[in-house]
Amino acid sequence: MKFIKSLYLNNFFFYVFAGIIGLFVCAFIFPNIYNAVWFGVLVLITFLALDILLLYLTRTGFEADRVTPEKLSNGDLNPITLILKNHYTFSVSVKIIDEIPVQFQVRDFKLIRSVKASEQKEISYDLRPTERGEYYFGYLNIYVSSPLRLISRRFTFNNEQMVPTYPSYIQLRKYDLLAFSNNLYQYGIKKIRRIGHTMEFEQIKEYVQGDDLRTINWKATAKKNALMVNQFQDEKSQSVYMAIDKGRVMQMPFDGLSLLDYAINSTLVLSNVILKKQDKAGLFSFSKKVENRVYAEKRGSQMQKILETLYNIKTDFFESDYSRLYVDIKKNINQRSLIILYTNFETMDGLNRQLPYLKGIAKSHLLVVVFFQNTELNAIINKKTDTIQEVYDKVIAEKFMFEKRLIANELKKYGIHSVLTQPENLTLDAINKYLEIKARGIL
Repeated sequence: MKFIKSLYLNNFFFYVFAGIIGLFVCAFIFPNIYNAVWFGVLVLITFLALDILLLYLTRTGFEADRVTPEKLSNGDLNPITLILKNHYTFSVSVKIIDEIPVQFQVRDFKLIRSVKASEQKEISYDLRPTERGEYYFGYLNIYVSSPLRLISRRFTFNNEQMVPTYPSYIQLRKYDLLAFSNNLYQYGIKKIRRIGHTMEFEQIKEYVQGDDLRTINWKATAKKNALMVNQFQDEKSQSVYMAIDKGRVMQMPFDGLSLLDYAINSTLVLSNVILKKQDKAGLFSFSKKVENRVYAEKRGSQMQKILETLYNIKTDFFESDYSRLYVDIKKNINQRSLIILYTNFETMDGLNRQLPYLKGIAKSHLLVVVFFQNTELNAIINKKTDTIQEVYDKVIAEKFMFEKRLIANELKKYGIHSVLTQPENLTLDAINKYLEIKARGIL
């Protein structure tokens, strides 16, 4: 039974078989080729039997293994490696059909490769998940054909392999040194001019390019006969909370990811930068109520706690209750802290409904509201208009874009900082804002 289930006739066999049928038809017109056609049938049967013997005489003729990361990074390309081992004494043609997790909705995955005799080969492909959770791979199906190419033998491996998808830890590694490096312009990190020196003196060191010339220590320079500068240390152990709105305004998708997942990925990277800057990082999410709380600390296990909490954030995208957010912050965060609120406002009316609560939070804490530009409107605004309807659409799109800038100005009137960003630039813009606040010493 296993033999029958694993044996597949290739297209080449059907092409040859169709050719023989055509020759039988021709034999009605040319009877003298009738015996030659039957000889061709015997040759086909002989080669078919030989092909079966070649592929089935060896019990473990071919091996394959799927190597996946320990966890997938949400929103990033994740490499999946396939290791192929040919134990046959001849080269084989291999068709690979990997049963990819249902979340990707890929129904036509197929790779075709050739593997030489007794060769081990590695091939890889990339997967980009767009939601957190558990991803189950099915069978890794390998269809092996000999040089005769009449049949294929199917081998199956790695059924029910589960890989969890976490917030974007690939971005976390990419920006891991942002808190220490001065050469950050290639990543888009802005250079922030420090206002005065309200920081603690740390040491005198040799001048390097990029140091503030105003910090030159002339007495030390004269003694050393080289430029020496005073180095100051930022204030440490300040509390920073990321508040993630998981209501319906964060359901809008961009490039496959929801705004909520963009906010989660940004929170993970920003938390790492905060901890590397010796500050305390915490987070919570809110919708109908405040959940997924991690208190601001800077212990060694804090990043793992944040990662697991972000992985487990789930929502039905209800309407967010800002009154509960205000009461919870008032009750549970007693020390003045930096609160970075990831949310989205599309209209001034939407902002005005929540503005009293935002003003209440800003009285006790430094509040930064991060919200999103609707990048889909750019295509409408930049499109050449040919009809009256397109003119209407363009005017409305420009109105919405202008209203976003009005929202930022309205927040500024009440001392609330804001970051208006595109989803793909969220992480960089959030890091920039945090570093700006640290440099200005306004927390």
